[in-house]
Amino acid sequence: MPSSKPCHGRRILTVIGARPQFVKAALLSRALRKASGIDEIIVHTGQHYDPSMSAVFFRELGIPEPYCNLNAGGGSAAGQIGGMMKGLESLMVKKRPDLVLVYGDTNSTLAGALTAARLRIPVAHVEAGLRSFNQSMPEEVNRVVADHVSTLLFCPTRNAVNNLKKEGIVGNVFLTGDVMYESTLAFAKIAGRKSRILAQWSLRKGNYALATIHRAENTESRERLTAILTALRNAAKKRKIVLPLHPRTKKMIVRYGLKPLLQGITALGPVGFLDMICLEKNAECIITDSGGVQKEAYYHRVPCLTLRDETEWVETVKAGWNTLVDVKNAPALLPKLLDSLSKKKKREIPEYEAKNASKAICAKITAFLKTPFKGTFA
Repeated sequence: MPSSKPCHGRRILTVIGARPQFVKAALLSRALRKASGIDEIIVHTGQHYDPSMSAVFFRELGIPEPYCNLNAGGGSAAGQIGGMMKGLESLMVKKRPDLVLVYGDTNSTLAGALTAARLRIPVAHVEAGLRSFNQSMPEEVNRVVADHVSTLLFCPTRNAVNNLKKEGIVGNVFLTGDVMYESTLAFAKIAGRKSRILAQWSLRKGNYALATIHRAENTESRERLTAILTALRNAAKKRKIVLPLHPRTKKMIVRYGLKPLLQGITALGPVGFLDMICLEKNAECIITDSGGVQKEAYYHRVPCLTLRDETEWVETVKAGWNTLVDVKNAPALLPKLLDSLSKKKKREIPEYEAKNASKAICAKITAFLKTPFKGTFA
């Protein structure tokens, strides 16, 4: 049910709908709540509708209950985005926000940015400027479109700023660092106290590799998903492989009849953020296709193998913490790469470690909202 909390200041409507956005929003939402004269209205699009991928994150991260849940998850991407935009348009007209805040590169990001732009409401994009330069990735399309309709662009890295400059976007572009770094460090201490997942699955520090698979390019292709699961099964002959199954991945494994390939792999259900942090920081290595998990691996100083042909987080590859893996050849490559990880030279990435990104973003938003803007609701 919608919250009845009254709004007394400049209104920010925050659009979130997926696990990475919950994590990014946690500390920035806290900073916005402390800022004078700002009321934040959180809208959950319902993109992640499984409770294990949604409600648990709100509880663990201390995010206020959303004003409403649009329940627009499921179905085709076009149907999902259309449902989100319809619900968001009605809500924006009703609540008349001064700014719409979006995060990352999901369908929720695109829906929030496009709806606000159509209503001439300023858009603030956190994690702007990232590029994989692979237009076949839905996430790449989402982030490019969101950047080009945004008024405020908050970049996690210098490379992201340069990407925007090459596309002609130079106004209101701010290098703030990565809000994920703050969240990961802040909640790692809590995870150490509260998570029991290692004991639950008889895991010890360094005696397993953690794997996550969820991207459409890998899960919606029988060939790629088969290659990935075969690679993990081959790797499991020498080391324990722990695989928390994303609901989409589990569904496609069943659809393609690939359950036998899970033999020898420790397959879990989806896990909350605190359990995920605990699994990440204690793993020998992380195998993933997630952008956020690539960064979290570096934050915990755990080597990462990325099951993709490219990454937005190029700094992790250049610094030696991350290795891209050709999925088609992964069954043969992955076990060898796991054996050689300890020999790879690695260096620190100082620009990833911005300790006050949420405060910096909050300050820029607050300053912007003090200036007049002639939008639909001005």
